[in-house]
Amino acid sequence: MYSENRAKDVMLFAKAVLSNQLARFAPVTYMRLTHETGRGEEEQTPEQIAAYFTECFRDYHRQLGLDEGQFESFLKAKQVLEYGPGDILGVALLMYAHGAAHVDCFDRFPLHTASEKNLRVYETLLASLQGPARERAHAAFVEPSKPGSGFNPAAIRYQVSADGLSGASKQYDLIISRAVLEHVGNLDGTVRDVSAALKSDGLSIHEVDLRSHGLDRYQAFDFLTWPQPVYRLMFSQKGFPNRWRLNKYRDLFARTGLHIRKLEPTTCLTPEQVARVEPHLSAALRGASTSELSWMGFWVILEPSQRQGA
Repeated sequence: MYSENRAKDVMLFAKAVLSNQLARFAPVTYMRLTHETGRGEEEQTPEQIAAYFTECFRDYHRQLGLDEGQFESFLKAKQVLEYGPGDILGVALLMYAHGAAHVDCFDRFPLHTASEKNLRVYETLLASLQGPARERAHAAFVEPSKPGSGFNPAAIRYQVSADGLSGASKQYDLIISRAVLEHVGNLDGTVRDVSAALKSDGLSIHEVDLRSHGLDRYQAFDFLTWPQPVYRLMFSQKGFPNRWRLNKYRDLFARTGLHIRKLEPTTCLTPEQVARVEPHLSAALRGASTSELSWMGFWVILEPSQRQGA
């Protein structure tokens, strides 16, 4: 394992193990103490958060090469599944507003809350919409136009499940996630869930963030050098990065019957940065090419393999 300060790393290990046990035995308490939202730790106004969700929504139709009008036609009457929406179902609301028949949201932890700030985010999103999209968004709540009444389950449903999985079979036309897959503890199970839940003519779009999320100690990607058993003791229960690289994702997609329709990196490390960490990788993470190790994130669009061969 790579280290520049053994004493510092031992202290980091001890603190991480203790907090990991808290997350294991008292997950709700851990979430409250750490203020986890699914969007990171930076404090934002309701207007900024609403703008973030609007941009997320636009990213999905940009990845498909569609403008907003074309995306509305694409979404019409579709069943949508979102993994790991966090504490605000902003993307789900926009998906429903723009034509989706129903949106199911699945999380591993009970993050969704109806705090005063979160309700203001929903109100800001409602105010940003026009025409039929605004009417549908208002109707997404138990009492139309009143976010405080909660979501109408006939429109948007939030569920907490083991590993955040849906357990569905050929139910969804569109499956999405943003900065979620890199955090799941059971990536194999999650990808199998995507494959099983997707209709034969469905699509799945994911943005995967492969960065360290603040866990690098001395240089980029040195969080990949912790031995796997040690890393699990430190972070397995806290939703921290699972550390799997691009080669793992490619393999899982192929083995579960998912064809890669589009795959592109967000940003990459330089070859020099990769060379500094590559010799020290955890044994469990070896096997990725130098190019695959350089990817700091990616967008992927998946479809059932049988659809590709049809």
